[in-house]
Amino acid sequence: MAVDSRNNQQHTIGSYAAIGDSFTEGVGDPGPDGTFVGWADRFAVLLADRLPAPDPAGPEGAPFEDSPHGDFRYANLAVRGRLLDQIVEEQVPRAKELAPDLVTFCAGGNDIIRPGTDPDDLAERFERAVADLSNAVGRVMVTTGFDTRGVPVLRHMRGKIATYNVHLRAIADRYQCPVLDLWSLRSVQDRRAWDADRLHLSPEGHTRVALRAAQVLGHEVPADPDQPWPPQAQRRPFDERRDNIQWAREYLVPWIGRRLRGESSGDHVEAKRPDLLPL
Repeated sequence: MAVDSRNNQQHTIGSYAAIGDSFTEGVGDPGPDGTFVGWADRFAVLLADRLPAPDPAGPEGAPFEDSPHGDFRYANLAVRGRLLDQIVEEQVPRAKELAPDLVTFCAGGNDIIRPGTDPDDLAERFERAVADLSNAVGRVMVTTGFDTRGVPVLRHMRGKIATYNVHLRAIADRYQCPVLDLWSLRSVQDRRAWDADRLHLSPEGHTRVALRAAQVLGHEVPADPDQPWPPQAQRRPFDERRDNIQWAREYLVPWIGRRLRGESSGDHVEAKRPDLLPL
């Protein structure tokens, strides 16, 4: 059966590749150099920290000049806006070529939010990609969709996402994949886990997902990803309405406009880390 227990048997992971869309690219979690960080980058650090420290002398007594994480290597092939078929066409072959010890596979979210999408058909295409990956890499971690009950523009799609998630869990069962179950991660139901656009996680939200991903592999983590948020003062209905209007003007209307024009936020964007490189 699919493994998403915190007691999952641990395996040494020396290389990791992430494939997906804006969620895995890290949108909502900007780094100091202008690129996004995101949960996958943070998860990679947690994995690398588990490897033995490198020999300071390096091979044959030469000074060690590589990453402090030793031989751990990481690639992030995800690109914002990508649909499942685009991820399968563009990223899965590259992940197979890299053949890392672990691949995280999160895809289908941008398909689900499009009108008329059939989650059953989407899952069949996802399964073919999982089967393909499973024959070429060490392990594939399957990632479910979030519970969108608190996201105004996506709340009505909750049933489709739940249906897709059931399929993803069944696929993980068949291929013995660990499951990063985002639906059950209660802490990301808090507004503070989300960016101002309400479609992407905030830095803290990305951090909590990275911690949960490490837990799925049975690793001890420095903080509980489901730790309750600090209390907040109750907001007045007027403030909520004002924020909703501002959000719709700043984020929702442009998002709808891009859909009507057939544009994607990922147009002309390339993978930020296309090779397995030391951290």
